[in-house]
Amino acid sequence: MAAEARAAAPGARVTAESAPEHSGTNNHEAGADEPDQVKTDGRRIVTVTRGVLRVVDPATRQVTGRLDLDRATPWRGSGAHTLLLHGDRVLILARAGVHPDPAAVVPETATSRAAIPDGTRLILVDLANAPTVLGTYRIDASLIDARLTGPTARVVVRSRPRLAFPYAERASDAERIAANRAVIAAADVAAWLPAYESTAGEQSHAGRVGCDRLSQPATWSGGSMLTVLSFDLTAGRLGDGDPVSVAADADTVYGTGQSLYLAGQRPPVDQPGAPRWGRRVHQQITDVYQFDTAAPGRPRYVGAGSVPGWLINQYALSEWQGHLRVATTVDDVQATRSRSESGVHVLRREGETLIPVGAATGLGRGERIYSVRFLGGVGYVVTFRQTDPLYTVDLADPAAPRVTGELKITGYSAYLHPLPDGRLLGVGQEADRRGRTQGLQVSLFDVRDPARPIRLDRWHVPGAYSALEYDSHAFLHRPETGLVALPVDDHVRLLRVTDGTIRAVGTVTHPGPAGAVTRSLLVGDVLWTVSDAGLRATDPATARSLGWLPAT
Repeated sequence: MAAEARAAAPGARVTAESAPEHSGTNNHEAGADEPDQVKTDGRRIVTVTRGVLRVVDPATRQVTGRLDLDRATPWRGSGAHTLLLHGDRVLILARAGVHPDPAAVVPETATSRAAIPDGTRLILVDLANAPTVLGTYRIDASLIDARLTGPTARVVVRSRPRLAFPYAERASDAERIAANRAVIAAADVAAWLPAYESTAGEQSHAGRVGCDRLSQPATWSGGSMLTVLSFDLTAGRLGDGDPVSVAADADTVYGTGQSLYLAGQRPPVDQPGAPRWGRRVHQQITDVYQFDTAAPGRPRYVGAGSVPGWLINQYALSEWQGHLRVATTVDDVQATRSRSESGVHVLRREGETLIPVGAATGLGRGERIYSVRFLGGVGYVVTFRQTDPLYTVDLADPAAPRVTGELKITGYSAYLHPLPDGRLLGVGQEADRRGRTQGLQVSLFDVRDPARPIRLDRWHVPGAYSALEYDSHAFLHRPETGLVALPVDDHVRLLRVTDGTIRAVGTVTHPGPAGAVTRSLLVGDVLWTVSDAGLRATDPATARSLGWLPAT
């Protein structure tokens, strides 16, 4: 098998009509594609590893395109890359780190704690022929996440004020406050609004998010600014991103085809009268901001709301029939023993406010949420400290959600995936009766009767773990055959989940120290696995290798 070819045949174009059956990214919601390190449309596989974009033809199992991003863009050494694919266009997203602000001027007797983000970097590439950069975009804000609906990519970034506060060790609190207020009063608009630069060929345009694009929630929820950028991937350039901003903090993005939600726990606050070492108190409140994304182009900020507690990840959020369901855990951080409990809260938008309309609380007292899955009018919540209660929550009536069933088993599921015929697959860790983890556990649940969920089968690998416990994109399932491709340690195990049983049927490995397999996808009847070392084609029925493409 040829290791690499530099470009596809001239004029070759991919059409959706001719694409073979293929898997996609394991997204939370249909209609809202999530960025990932590999994408396929059935006719091509696109990956980005170690700063190099590669295009693979799954039919010939050859690399047909390669683009070194360090050489093709003005940037060097960008952080981890992810992709969004639409037709012949791919949008590459890169997170970068932080560095000291060289422009910060502080007194010689003080040190500055200021740092500015190195920026979010976006690259639009055309794949119709040889991969070609059409445009780039940089904004001095940190990348949170993105979603793709149709040809429109919406990229969420967070920026903080670029203020160099002095820090003098011998100053009193009053002196520090006065000095910080003086810095804030002297700051111009450039300190608050993120700047961006967009390029296309030899043309470059720089600008800043405008004050007219910024909304202010009724309740203060942090000193950051969240910005949603919108890009049409069918256009020939990225443009200015058509930004929409809200003055708030958030670190979780949840999207549907109609809405985009940004959520985050309120930042710590000072407790008056407390000693300096214990003055910062974490607030047990999560704020949620909603944007209307039903129409192409710029989204519309429509409102905000809050719920008690904190989120585990985006799967704790679910929009259904005009309501938002939110699963949270509330910790009693002042208690000598854990008094945490979890619940599911239901919000509905009225005007510019997401108001609470119902809640089911008191789940898993003394425990925290490890995984959540909402399926229509039912929610599944896993909490854990020593045992793993799987709760079923009836959400058919948003004003009166209620817990209808509970199953207690050892260990916990960190990820829940719906299967046909009222089954649910849980992937996490087995644990002993004292809560000590004992290795990877895959559980198959029957949840057809919400009042009596039962476990049909389990598969346990002592001492092992799966990246799926913290990365939902690592999961692959083909419902027609029951195939599950699951990362286990540094390889992939192939399972068959059928007829109420879980059977291990094979293993896929990659060579070398960079061979930890991170992704699996299907094109036709061929399983492709991805690592930093390369891509392997495998027959999923026999686990026989069909070819290896090294990442050279």
